Amino acid sequence: MRTFEALGYGVLVIRSAQDEYFRELENIEVPIINAGDGKGNHPTQCLLDLLTIYNEFGRLDHLNVLICGDVAHSRVAASDKEALERFGSTVRFAGPKEWEREGYPFVDLDENIEWADVLILLRIQRERGARLESLSDEEYLSRYGLTKEREKRMKDHAIIMHPAPVNRGVEIDTDLVECSRSRIFQQMKNGVLVRKAVVRRALGFEPFGRSKA
Repeated sequence: MRTFEALGYGVLVIRSAQDEYFRELENIEVPIINAGDGKGNHPTQCLLDLLTIYNEFGRLDHLNVLICGDVAHSRVAASDKEALERFGSTVRFAGPKEWEREGYPFVDLDENIEWADVLILLRIQRERGARLESLSDEEYLSRYGLTKEREKRMKDHAIIMHPAPVNRGVEIDTDLVECSRSRIFQQMKNGVLVRKAVVRRALGFEPFGRSKA
């Protein structure tokens, strides 16, 4: 990183398997954008999730958000929980007990599917050690994923989100990925806008194109 700094780079975008890798880079003066640190946080994914929810409801407070899946290995779950609770929403978690995380107690998915205004599904993070050898993809979907039967029980205004990439037929029935309440592809579009804004801010530009100079 010191080499990139010396070469004159204006901003560094870093994704690392190490939690809080940025603590070791506090002597770097170039702005660092955290593109994901281990199982810690994923700030820009959180921002695009917030934008997607805000565009849908016009607010970020007094919403019920259910995050389901591999919470133990998910930096998205950590970032979304912290931000949404700061804004005044209620966040609950569901999934296999093996993936319960300290401070993120699980609730029963079927008992909470009708409670949620926003359902955020998480993929199985096999690259970070997530394994459920006893369950096939079909069994996982039946027990912990969003089936068509569960989707029918959601509130009329409730939306489905997913940080992607999506494992079709595992955490969500393949027919629901592009259903009317899915905002998965809108999240992707919002991600482009959010990350442009983050890079512009890191480079010292005002949000609407005016330079600070």
